[in-house]
Amino acid sequence: MLLTARQLKEVCGDIPFIFRAGAWKPRTNPSSFQGAGEAALQWLSEAKRLFGIEIATEVATPEHVEDALRAGVDYLWIGARTSANPIAVEKLTESLFAREGDQIKGIFIKNPANEDAGLWIGNIERLEKTSVPVAAVHRGCGHKPCWAMAHQVRLARPDIPMLIDPSHMSGDADKIALLLEKAATLQYDGTMIEVHPHPTCALSDAKQQITPAELASMLKERCSIKALLRNTTEGTEQNTELNWLRAEIDELDDQLWQTISDRMDVSRRIGEWKKAHGVEALQPQRYQEIINTRSQWAQQHGLTGDFAKQIFDIIHQESLKKQL
Repeated sequence: MLLTARQLKEVCGDIPFIFRAGAWKPRTNPSSFQGAGEAALQWLSEAKRLFGIEIATEVATPEHVEDALRAGVDYLWIGARTSANPIAVEKLTESLFAREGDQIKGIFIKNPANEDAGLWIGNIERLEKTSVPVAAVHRGCGHKPCWAMAHQVRLARPDIPMLIDPSHMSGDADKIALLLEKAATLQYDGTMIEVHPHPTCALSDAKQQITPAELASMLKERCSIKALLRNTTEGTEQNTELNWLRAEIDELDDQLWQTISDRMDVSRRIGEWKKAHGVEALQPQRYQEIINTRSQWAQQHGLTGDFAKQIFDIIHQESLKKQL
């Protein structure tokens, strides 16, 4: 931890940052690394003393809050799993409210693990009762961005800073730079990135961590991108909304292709079954059934039957190729 803090202090230069580390790691698998607990808070406190940096840690219970504040933690963040439970967030709010006047400088609230803009906004409103500054952290759902959810929160609460967490959003260190470029066009207020001096040795989320040197390169590139955007229409406030809408389209198209790919895989397996049982690949009655039902489904969604037929003619042709 101290090595990471020192290297970050060196590479970030004048760029302001908060050094965060999870003392308690809520993991899906109980046999995986769960964090070092209270001992890690002392390491964080040492990093703060040695390098003059502000520190943050994740809290999930009122007891975590007590321990973190006792260790001199400046900022708290609430993770996606806790954010999915409004009762837990309310308990944390009560704990923070009871300690009014302590040194806490801010609270970061990640989006819930499920795609729920309303719950995310509700959690922000709960935490605002503490009078501590609140910022939203967009970490996506699973390993997909969920741009529509973040867009909805951004529109509802433009007064709340929003950071992007490309590490969790992608689960892949190689995709972080591209997500930072996207964040620049969407005018995010900051970013939360996982950094480790030796990512392959990390005890958790190793695939999504980058080195401090890689972070320095990305930050330099992102500053260049933002400077470029200031000189183009794409970077103006007027076009930021258009960029958000385009991000939603991009994500939907990606999901569309994934769905089509999954469908083709099922078609391939159907082809294998047909060959094994001596059944012809082309089944006119089944194809007509698909056209009829999909046309009805299209109309239920405000689209025309002709549009559905055009799409499924192409899909059916490709499916037959997979079966032959």
